[in-house]
Amino acid sequence: MASASPLRPSSSAPIPIDARAADHLRYIRETMERAGEFTAVPGWGGVAMGVTALAAAVMASRQHTQRAWLIVWLVEAFVAISIAAPAAVTKAHRANSSLFSGPGRKFLLSFAPPLFVGGLLTYALAHVGLFYVLPALWLMLYGTAIVTGGAFSVRAVPLMGICLIALGAVDIFVPAVWGDLLMAAGFGFVHIGFGIWIARNYGG
Repeated sequence: MASASPLRPSSSAPIPIDARAADHLRYIRETMERAGEFTAVPGWGGVAMGVTALAAAVMASRQHTQRAWLIVWLVEAFVAISIAAPAAVTKAHRANSSLFSGPGRKFLLSFAPPLFVGGLLTYALAHVGLFYVLPALWLMLYGTAIVTGGAFSVRAVPLMGICLIALGAVDIFVPAVWGDLLMAAGFGFVHIGFGIWIARNYGG
């Protein structure tokens, strides 16, 4: 009677279970990291904000009183908000996400406090006539808001905030007449440049 031949060994070594587990954990971690990013930062909206900021810088530089200068920039702030808010809502809707839950909520909660502080300090400084301090204050606090909010967003966002903070720091050490130029660079060209990058790489 013929004896049964032993099973032939497999040609490939089995994959250790710990290696498969590590792969699964890596996949889960990467998925959670992507889900934890707020990607509804409006790229094209940022470009539009930059364009209006350039126009505001030109108009502000032509004003003959400090209060008229301040009014131009306050109007620009409201214009920028009216551009950014619907643009962010629209982008979030396209991505099937929400501005008020998950990463979007964390972004807004981190983004808002520096802007609130900036508004109060603007009132206080304008009230005592220290208008020349405002460009540095606005650039650095807005940059801070973007950096803190950008901790929950794509990497380009906090980098944009760092650029704004740097321009605000420069404004501290240069003559006051440079204020509009530096704000044009920050609120204008920085917004436009990073807006185009975000729009092209992160869905508009």
